[in-house]
Amino acid sequence: MTHDDTAPVYGSAVTKVEPFGVDHIPDNERHGKPSSQFFVWFAAGLNFPIILLGFSAVGLGLSFGAAVAAIVAGAGLGSLLMAVMSRMGVRLGVPQQIQARGPLGFFGNFLPVAYINVFAGVGWAAVTVILGGKAIAELTHLPFWVCGLALTLVELVVSIYGYNMINFLQRVLTYVLTPLFVMITVVALVRGAGTFDADPKAADYVGSTGGWITFGGWFLSFLVAWAPFASDYSRYLPDSPGVVKRTAWYTGLGNFVTICWLGILGVLLGSNATSTDSITALHQLTGPFAIPALIAIGLSALAQNFLNVYGGAISVQTLKVPVTRTQAVTLICALAYVISLWGHSGTEDKFSVFLNLTAYFIAPFATVLLLDYHLGGRSDPNRIAELYDRGRVLSWGFVAWAGGVLASVPFWQSDLYTGAFASAYPHAGDLSMFVAAGASAVLYLLTYRLRPLWTRGTPATAEPQQEKTAAVAGS
Repeated sequence: MTHDDTAPVYGSAVTKVEPFGVDHIPDNERHGKPSSQFFVWFAAGLNFPIILLGFSAVGLGLSFGAAVAAIVAGAGLGSLLMAVMSRMGVRLGVPQQIQARGPLGFFGNFLPVAYINVFAGVGWAAVTVILGGKAIAELTHLPFWVCGLALTLVELVVSIYGYNMINFLQRVLTYVLTPLFVMITVVALVRGAGTFDADPKAADYVGSTGGWITFGGWFLSFLVAWAPFASDYSRYLPDSPGVVKRTAWYTGLGNFVTICWLGILGVLLGSNATSTDSITALHQLTGPFAIPALIAIGLSALAQNFLNVYGGAISVQTLKVPVTRTQAVTLICALAYVISLWGHSGTEDKFSVFLNLTAYFIAPFATVLLLDYHLGGRSDPNRIAELYDRGRVLSWGFVAWAGGVLASVPFWQSDLYTGAFASAYPHAGDLSMFVAAGASAVLYLLTYRLRPLWTRGTPATAEPQQEKTAAVAGS
């Protein structure tokens, strides 16, 4: 009996455990349609905290028109970023975290991935378990720890099965969640929507320009936080110019529609909102329709955490931790669940803090990846082998990333730390992400033609290597 080397091992099978971890996806395993990216990101964006972010427009003293314009601008920039980074996955066939080895170096990539993807992935997974668990607990009257555990177990199983099952369920959840969130929208609008004028006497007023920048930045931050995972869900798609182009459009559209929809809904409801607690606010907005609304919040937690857990596991393997993908998924789920038990009170405050801090680190990371792809020649598939070459220890992209982060510190605005510039000029708004991205861009442009900072051995020039710890079926 002969073996057909061209036959896919994984293919489009939904109920087969994904055999690839952080490996390059070969041509015979490429499958799917660009439209899948719309469902992946649309479902993930159906997120009640986005509505809560919209409430903040009133506290910042923005007018209704200015608030809507800020959301559209923030969502537009973030969706463009996601669209471009999703294209990179189709072209290269590797996760975003592996792509970062190009400009940062094999080991230079460890620190940003450890913080941005592992730490942030666990944190976001915990926040989402909290929100979904609280909704299910309110619905069933079961203890939070039981509801949070049930969500975590579902996320664990689906993330172990991996890419195909996640894509399938994101499509299903899109069809289930869309009418539920439409119901929330209609009921909430009928029960208390309204427009408003600018209010310089608002509690958190920092000026019309500063408030606009800060408010729009929160919506941009939400999408920036997804950026290190964008290629993870497009890397199996066939690499052709048409697929690359349509993937970008579907990715951008899926993100833009949900963020604008729910963000503007939150703005419309903000003048009548009396609570920033997610469950209390949901009851106030939906009244007798709270039960289907709670179901929507519980299910939306799954749509978000399939991506958080799966992406976090890929990040663990990118760090060369000697675990299989199944073990990494289990680790991420366990940590997220334990953190959710500790932090399920005051969730909304923790959410906003996490939103800012992750964006401050991810913005320069994404900037370096984008510049390296378009200017540094990383779009060439013939250079994929370099991403698996341990001899490229440290490259100048690490300096560009770290320099961007450091340059942004004086501009940070967070409950954990407020920088010197932010304290002295609060009316400027939160400029941290933009400073970080700008500084990293300048540093990259100054250094990307230089030889790597640290190399050892002979550079890889052959076919893409495989990460053997991830190449076993079920890993």
